[in-house]
Amino acid sequence: MIALNRRVLIPIGFCLTLIVSCAYRNSHSFLIVPQAQNYLLRAPDGREVPFPEILRSYNSYQPGRSWMDLRPLMEIRIENAYYKGGASRRGLEGFLGTETAKYEITAHGLSLLSFQSMTDRPADDMPVQRLISEAQMKHRFYRLYFEIFFKGEDFHRSALLGADTVPALDNLSGELTNGEEVCSQHSDACTVFPEPCSVSVEMKVVVNGKPQNVLWGSTLADVVKGQHHIEMKRLYAGWLTAVQVNADDPRELKLPLLPGDHLLLK
Repeated sequence: MIALNRRVLIPIGFCLTLIVSCAYRNSHSFLIVPQAQNYLLRAPDGREVPFPEILRSYNSYQPGRSWMDLRPLMEIRIENAYYKGGASRRGLEGFLGTETAKYEITAHGLSLLSFQSMTDRPADDMPVQRLISEAQMKHRFYRLYFEIFFKGEDFHRSALLGADTVPALDNLSGELTNGEEVCSQHSDACTVFPEPCSVSVEMKVVVNGKPQNVLWGSTLADVVKGQHHIEMKRLYAGWLTAVQVNADDPRELKLPLLPGDHLLLK
């Protein structure tokens, strides 16, 4: 009778241990929760965010909005076009080429990652890496406007705001259309990019151990190319934390990527 009890108790104890162990692992992972309308991403603390809301909860980004906040680990790529003197700076007439500069947003400001210069840039035009002043590179918070019209202009520009507090950044945003005051030539809080200049937002993820830049708004499907095995980790509370992904469910592959995501694809 004693031997029988032992044989019964040992498997039950093992099963209980296994159940507790699995629950522990899951509680320390991101889980994708299927829903009829939108899939949800459940964080280790139990908070659930629908896929379309993930980017907004990260940096206030919403499709159709003309601006977004820039957070650490995000990057901006500035490409400025240069023209011969007297050209309209539109189209191909007088076009000479472009220069590009890339910046990473850090907790202490902007960090210039790289720039590519032209050999025949007009002497009167500012190099692309100097469009943002050194003073503006030292703020804690940034907001990028993709398209904004200033008084007296019939074309839109991109503008970058910087401040040391969120309320100060909000105040600058409220006054932005009055470019003469907020975005004066010597302002250390605002950069208005030239008309032929484009600014895009990127982020760095790691795929199979190699850093890779992707556009802001990219999803798993944009990186996964037919692989049927995905191991994914996402920064959470300062640690890389597993994200449980089913590679055979195309709706799970609509998960938006965030800066610092790590992917192992097979």
